Amino acid sequence: MKRPATEGLTVRVKSTSRALLLCGVLWLAACDSAIGPQGGTGTAGAGSGAAGDVGSTGSAGTMGGAGTTGTAGTTGSAGATGTVGAAGATSTAGSGGSAAGRGGAAGSGPAGRGGTTMGAAGTTARGGNVGATGSAGNVGTAGAGGSADVCTRWKADRADLSEGTWTGDVTSCTPGDIGVTARANALRLVNLYRSLAQLPAVVTDPTRDAQDQACALMMRANNTISHTPPTTWTCYAADGATAAGSSNVSSGRAVSSVDLYMIDSGNATTIGHRRWILSNSLGPIGIGGTDKASCMWTLSGTGKAGKAWTAWPAPGQIPLQAVSPRGTTVDMTGWSVQSDGINLANAQVTVTVDGTAQPVTVTQLDANYGSKYAIRFNPTGWTTQAGKTYSVAISNIPTAINYDVQIVDCP
Repeated sequence: MKRPATEGLTVRVKSTSRALLLCGVLWLAACDSAIGPQGGTGTAGAGSGAAGDVGSTGSAGTMGGAGTTGTAGTTGSAGATGTVGAAGATSTAGSGGSAAGRGGAAGSGPAGRGGTTMGAAGTTARGGNVGATGSAGNVGTAGAGGSADVCTRWKADRADLSEGTWTGDVTSCTPGDIGVTARANALRLVNLYRSLAQLPAVVTDPTRDAQDQACALMMRANNTISHTPPTTWTCYAADGATAAGSSNVSSGRAVSSVDLYMIDSGNATTIGHRRWILSNSLGPIGIGGTDKASCMWTLSGTGKAGKAWTAWPAPGQIPLQAVSPRGTTVDMTGWSVQSDGINLANAQVTVTVDGTAQPVTVTQLDANYGSKYAIRFNPTGWTTQAGKTYSVAISNIPTAINYDVQIVDCP
């Protein structure tokens, strides 16, 4: 595919007490900005900045699948007719009907007919036995999906947000590593968001992890983040430069930056970081980090999710904490809808809550940041609240899009 023109994605992400600088990518993009001495965002080229990493949040669990109802059982068949009694003897009883299948209504076979009498001495033959009653079917397991299940996944997946200890060194240009636990924590957050958006999980690739580790070292050594690091940079490495052009890059640490990519402050024309994480093609990814900078490989994925469209916040139950994980909210940066096949160029958006339309401002987003088409829409005069259901209708496009977002509180 022909690569679009180089374009930057410099963003300043503010949380409750500190700032981070993020760089997202189109296919190849430039984003040169200084990293502050504690890992925060410095003014471009200055190197002085606010404090480093954003603090972590709580965690939770997945929505269970719907339980299956027990299969309807068959009614017991009728008892066989008793044989005719011989003279003076009783006929053998007819056999009972078969038991009902699992889950069936309790059925009973009708009684077998009695044998006819034979001769004066013969007694009347006994009737066939009554068909056995079908046993009650097992009830299907109740389907999961209540707010408790969503919150359980959210909390469980965020129980450990530790960043690990970087083992690299700038002086010797040693990339080091952040450790298995920290990388798993960052990957788990990526897959938590993808699960909420009904997208398949992704895995990391060791080669891309190593390249992103070299990328993060260069950002750390030069106190600047860039998608096109020059060969004159301290600790320059070809693998690191390749990763820089294929990754979301942050002046924050690997785990905390995942939340910030999903909020994506400062990217009003692209929402590029979020769109790459929620792209159909994502995976396998790479994750590398230091104590002040990190890189996450998002381009050239082989994923084939094939979703017609993806929204954030997504349809279904979404934790309030996912809409505002670190102080800055999606209301501020914009709800988004992206698609590889539905042209959203003329989209009109209506959001309804409790039967009342809520005003929004719609903005077209630049193409090819994780999806071919995308829009964002920002609430005007209202904010997302727990306990509310937001019905979104997108019209004036080739295929209309309609979905409901139910916001639940997962404290």
